[in-house]
Amino acid sequence: MKDCEEIDPLWHLAEALSLQEAASLIACYNPSDLFSCIGDNAPRENYPKYLPVIRALEHAVRSKKLKARITWVPEYDEFNNFLLEPSYETSEINLAETIIAVEDLKKWLTDRGFKEGFFFPNSTLDYLDPVNDHYSPKLAAAIGVWEAISTDPSLMRGTTPKQAMMKWLRRNADKYGLTKDDGNPNEQGIEEVAKIANWDSKGGAPRQ
Repeated sequence: MKDCEEIDPLWHLAEALSLQEAASLIACYNPSDLFSCIGDNAPRENYPKYLPVIRALEHAVRSKKLKARITWVPEYDEFNNFLLEPSYETSEINLAETIIAVEDLKKWLTDRGFKEGFFFPNSTLDYLDPVNDHYSPKLAAAIGVWEAISTDPSLMRGTTPKQAMMKWLRRNADKYGLTKDDGNPNEQGIEEVAKIANWDSKGGAPRQ
């Protein structure tokens, strides 16, 4: 999620978070921005992803699927006496003071198939993960070389995109299975991948 790049990276230092903080970060909002309007309608209008996330977290805590150190909103009986034993079913959870460990939160997110965003900054897309049953080394190589060459102008100096890609692929041949039995780069496979990734199909003189 690109929006998550705007969140202060210092939030990654936290080992535990309140439910409100966790929901904000999962939804890719800066908690400090959102907290300024908690209590009015602004979260619904300006931070639409917050509501479904905070509700999911609260339900997970209530059902004990997500471990938390719960703080309850104080309740009183008809005689204004404080109730000492809040109920998981009916009592209101204090979302700002109930705390969850980041590691427990990440496990809960992963178990639900959520592996992107603020808590997974270096996550690998499923189809680029070698453990995926449908992983294609050549597809991964084509995407890898395209990203490498298109984001680093220095790799393009004095050469064409295809030539730069083939050079990069030779250096990374082992990673993508582009080697022959003797360990040398598979030039035919490298050229095939470079053709797929090459955006300059017209060719032309190398860049200076």
